Amino acid sequence: MPFEAGNYDVIVIGAGHAGSEASLAAARMGAKTLMITINLDMIAFMPCNPSIGGPAKGIVVREIDALGGEMGRNIDKTYIQMRMLNTGKGPAVRALRAQADKFAYQHEMKKTMEEEPNLTMVQGMVERLIVEDGVCNGVITMTGAEYRSKTVVITTGTFLRGEIILGELKYSSGPNNQQPSIKLSEHLEELGFDLARFKTGTPPRIHSNTIDYSKTEIQPGDDTPRAFSYETTKYITEQLPCWLTYTNEKTHQIIDENLHRSPMFSGMIKGTGPRYCPSIEDKVVRFNDKPRHQIFLEPEGRHTQEVYVQGLSTSLPEDVQQQILRSIPALENAKMMRPGYAIEYDAVIPTQLWPTLETKVVKNLYTAGQINGTSGYEEAAGQGLMAGINAGRRALDKEELILSRSDAYIGVMIDDLVTKGTNEPYRLLTSRAEYRLLLRHDNADLRLTEKGHELGMISEERYERFIQKKEAIDAEVQRLRSIIIKPSEEVQSLIRSLGGSELKDGIRASDFIKRTEISYEHIKKLIPPEVELDTDVEEQVEIQIKYEGYIEKSLQQVDRLKKMENKKIPENIDYDAITGIATEARQKLKDVRPLSIAQASRISGVNPADISILLVYIEQGKIARVSND
Repeated sequence: MPFEAGNYDVIVIGAGHAGSEASLAAARMGAKTLMITINLDMIAFMPCNPSIGGPAKGIVVREIDALGGEMGRNIDKTYIQMRMLNTGKGPAVRALRAQADKFAYQHEMKKTMEEEPNLTMVQGMVERLIVEDGVCNGVITMTGAEYRSKTVVITTGTFLRGEIILGELKYSSGPNNQQPSIKLSEHLEELGFDLARFKTGTPPRIHSNTIDYSKTEIQPGDDTPRAFSYETTKYITEQLPCWLTYTNEKTHQIIDENLHRSPMFSGMIKGTGPRYCPSIEDKVVRFNDKPRHQIFLEPEGRHTQEVYVQGLSTSLPEDVQQQILRSIPALENAKMMRPGYAIEYDAVIPTQLWPTLETKVVKNLYTAGQINGTSGYEEAAGQGLMAGINAGRRALDKEELILSRSDAYIGVMIDDLVTKGTNEPYRLLTSRAEYRLLLRHDNADLRLTEKGHELGMISEERYERFIQKKEAIDAEVQRLRSIIIKPSEEVQSLIRSLGGSELKDGIRASDFIKRTEISYEHIKKLIPPEVELDTDVEEQVEIQIKYEGYIEKSLQQVDRLKKMENKKIPENIDYDAITGIATEARQKLKDVRPLSIAQASRISGVNPADISILLVYIEQGKIARVSND
């Protein structure tokens, strides 16, 4: 029988990377928060790759941290290896990647959540939502417990009607053989949600002692101490290496000979898989001209012998997986501890969401993470943070937060999802961001700490340090603009040694540093700063001056975009009453219900002519509106 189990401001369903961030964000802002999950031992679990970061994704982790989220702090306490990627390229594409101790990561996150005073954690299976007059007012669990709340956030990952597929075997399950969520998925359909069927997969795990590392290439971490979080001051010095090997013609032959047993090619798998993380059988078929593919051997933690075989994601039968492993150099004697598998699951079509991640179908209900059609822990955490912030703000009667495409990669991702939707698991890429020179790894705090402080998620002590950093950057930039470097023998000698053209006259230090061959380190030797500056301050000074022209162009584009963002579309506009808009555009506009002209212009199928007509109608104030009756 149903029974009253408690009242809260915010309820979060699920405790993966999205649920963890959502729960902590709501609680830290002062909302009384309940987090319900199927298994409390699986909080922030990594069912796939045991790593955090990478291109675009690493920048998202920095953004989460700048807003007051937890992922960056958590990985900084639990990594086994840290590397900065793309160091030979420009600052817009540099990103941190850390190999995680997956068990330490989840245990540390659980500990952090348990110590949060406004957060209650309960193990249970949510089967229904309490929806009254189109408003979500709580949840009902399998045991009949009714929890009431002002807002609810669903972060169910790949658990909704999850099915594991391994060769000819298919069975109902969440990731890592956890219990799936069946009835909640059915209930969402009853409420009128359109669901899609997606698929992802994992590779085998093998025993470290059965690997011949002499046949691999070592992949060590960076010697330079690095961190995702701006709060981290202690660094892990004892790092573990990863190892690189390759598939070969024999590997590919085994796969080709067993394609008829692959669920991907037999028709057993119906869901759409991630384009940028294909299975090994998909890679062999699609890129059959390539003689080999990279395989990274990644330790799963400091206190386990399990090794993750990155690059070998597969759902082929277990016996075939063993043959594949033994065809690879270094893995001839490898013992498989867990086979790879595919998992299919339900996802909400994300155009059914507002940019706040509240659903359009049910008021005060938010969704975040893989349920919204994304892939990756970082994408999930970024959405979870925003959904938690907005669910908490709604519950506390405060204005919600929407990050624009020029604010953060998180803003790019959410705008892509709610405006364009996705027909496959969405992954963040640097190419998705038109303002990527502004959305860098190094400046996430400068972009977002003010917002985090306003939300109440950044401490006063941290905010004061941030203000001091900003002032130090500004002061040094101004100093370099005020100093003239003269063509002395010391200066000319330096230029000659670097292969540059000698000075013919004096030059401002700020112009001198714009030369390709000149860095801030060179400037420091010529005109030492009055006070010693932190490394991250020096980095900002160099980037801001060197790329000043490009940054200024990007900011001008942002200003033009803001004018479009400020042109709001009336909430109840009747698109059927606007003559001249193309049929496809009309349907897309009715489906997405964009909040601004800028968002409308990004909808696939809405062309510039449709936008022009829409603008004229809005500016003339002749908009017919849909009745609320």
